[in-house]
Amino acid sequence: MSLTFHWFLPTNGDSRHVVGGGHGTPATASGRDRPPTVAYLSQIGRAAEDLGFVGALTPTGAWCEDAWLTTAMVSQHTERLKFLVAFRPGFVSPTLAAQMASTFQRQTGGRLLLNVVTGGESHEQRAYGDFLDKDDRYRRTGEFLEVVRALWTGESVDLKGEHLRVEDAKLARVPDPVPEVYFGGSSPIAGEIAAKYVDVYLTWGEPPAQVAEKIAWIKGLAAKHGRTLRFGIRLHVITRDTSEAAWAEADRLLEGFDPETVDAVQSGLARSESEGQQRMLALHGGSRDGLEIHPGLWAGIGLVRGGAGTALVGSHTEVAALIKEYAAIGIEEFVLSGYPHLEEAYWFGEGVLPLLAAEGVWEHPSGKTSAPSAQVPFAG
Repeated sequence: MSLTFHWFLPTNGDSRHVVGGGHGTPATASGRDRPPTVAYLSQIGRAAEDLGFVGALTPTGAWCEDAWLTTAMVSQHTERLKFLVAFRPGFVSPTLAAQMASTFQRQTGGRLLLNVVTGGESHEQRAYGDFLDKDDRYRRTGEFLEVVRALWTGESVDLKGEHLRVEDAKLARVPDPVPEVYFGGSSPIAGEIAAKYVDVYLTWGEPPAQVAEKIAWIKGLAAKHGRTLRFGIRLHVITRDTSEAAWAEADRLLEGFDPETVDAVQSGLARSESEGQQRMLALHGGSRDGLEIHPGLWAGIGLVRGGAGTALVGSHTEVAALIKEYAAIGIEEFVLSGYPHLEEAYWFGEGVLPLLAAEGVWEHPSGKTSAPSAQVPFAG
């Protein structure tokens, strides 16, 4: 089995500091250091595909640029890289979304992956005109995926659901290939939706023991429907030639978190309805102390950023070992990011991926035997 690695397109801006915000909180000022222009995001995309990442996640929400539009533009400046486009089912009809995905596949040569985000923040959803509560949003997501998946097979669909209704819906042209659906959620109803409809269940970077519990939970639910899912994890990464250098970088990032920003972000995230977000907050409790919550797993990012709040930190060898630890419990796909995203892609791609390739657990998607030489300078 070859592990799959995806990178991240920072459409909320990039920096040598952590760009905080998300989950209903605005991006922090550091997001203006490197604005998310098509030129810069394309530079990250080209680096990612050269290094051996399969795809790149693009976030959704009020804090960032629109994922559909941005990835459509960046796709024209890349060749192989797939785009894991995050989108919220409540903001677009299922028939239109199925049509958009089909068009994206044809215009990019089949490079679309979909990250379905139900939305855990009612106050942010209402800003977009969505007034359903959280459980109803998940029920609507299930109806949405039922319609979309049927349309992608060429069926004509009639559905009179609790939240969605379509009559004689059909695509003129179905996508080839059909995009894989990625999805995450820690609540009971999220697990049910994942078990019935998705291809890859994603979790944020909790310690391996907690991730193993989630995998067992979802596997059990999926088995009831006669289905088998793949599992992925969303993490940041800080990897360097030595462990000391990596932790020094983590300390540098932490020093950039001013108390006012931490308090403001934590206050905003505390009202989150997302069980996954509350699990992230519990890992650090808002404190700067005890942030290494498992050997090599650092919860510092979550002090200023919603969503994924943990990072793999260590030497290339240590990070590779922790990746294999996650792989041993069933994680096959890793969705990674780091600050800044251009430089950190090279640190990981040139430092960690060759080690995993040498051990036979990863191979470059293009068939290359090694990562390319560095094309950007690193700050010491």
